[in-house]
Amino acid sequence: MKAIVVTDEAAGTAGMTLTERPEPSPAINDVVVQVHASGFVPTELEWPSTWVDRAGRDRTPSVPGHELAGVVTSLGYGTTGLSVGQRVFGLADWHRDGTLAQYVAMESRNLAGLPGDVDFTEAASLPISGLTAWQGLFDHGRLRAGQRVLAHGAAGAVGTMVTQLAREFGAYVIGTGRAADRQKVLEFGAHEFVDLGGEGLDEVGEVDLVFDVIGGDVQKRSARLIGPGGTLVSVVGPVEARPANGLAIDFVVEADRAQLGEIVQRVRDGRLRTNIGTVTTLDNAVSTFNSTDRHKGKMIVDIRP
Repeated sequence: MKAIVVTDEAAGTAGMTLTERPEPSPAINDVVVQVHASGFVPTELEWPSTWVDRAGRDRTPSVPGHELAGVVTSLGYGTTGLSVGQRVFGLADWHRDGTLAQYVAMESRNLAGLPGDVDFTEAASLPISGLTAWQGLFDHGRLRAGQRVLAHGAAGAVGTMVTQLAREFGAYVIGTGRAADRQKVLEFGAHEFVDLGGEGLDEVGEVDLVFDVIGGDVQKRSARLIGPGGTLVSVVGPVEARPANGLAIDFVVEADRAQLGEIVQRVRDGRLRTNIGTVTTLDNAVSTFNSTDRHKGKMIVDIRP
């Protein structure tokens, strides 16, 4: 099968190679999925799990990519809940070969059924962005109707999901970004927009929840805006700044079949719009990843046979 592999951490996306690899076999409780579309997050190449296994041993050459939509082609011993020929989407394990390949072996529990009226490309854009937003808002942020939410990076793949879900559940959403992002952020449902390059973040006023995808100085300034009992939720590693009278939580997104079902149902009925930027093919993916001519939003690799 064709797959993209990496061997040199220092090289970043420039070190990616499209090559031939053996098709994977399913282990116990695994399935093999023929990948029809894969999502890719460029920062994956900075994650330790791309380069080493859980014991810290080198695992290169490794296949990046963790989001996928496709069709189950085989089942491992003991696998239940899925069947051969079923359309699925989900989130592959961080420490195993990923989804920038024609086939991937992964645990069945990391996949959910994909309804026939949702396109593979749309579905592949959902797992990391959708689950990150869902878990950050509801599992960790304990969002309640009427709260004020400050959503950083609100024009990005995660930020647009945060904005839409928070608004659906009754929050007042203040989205941030650069000046050019204003219209997009408002179109995805933010009540207000703050230009981090020009407008005063400090003038936003008190908020109940900050969803941080930036860190650094923006995180420190945002922590000061959180009111009593509020929460700062971060996806950029350990929190550097904690609110004076609230909580600070950082987390790594996890696969969750029930939550994937909630997310895809919202796409089906129009409550949730995907934010897809550049779509490329497996043959052209390496050059696309290294190009500066990319659109903001989720990057998708179309691998349909």
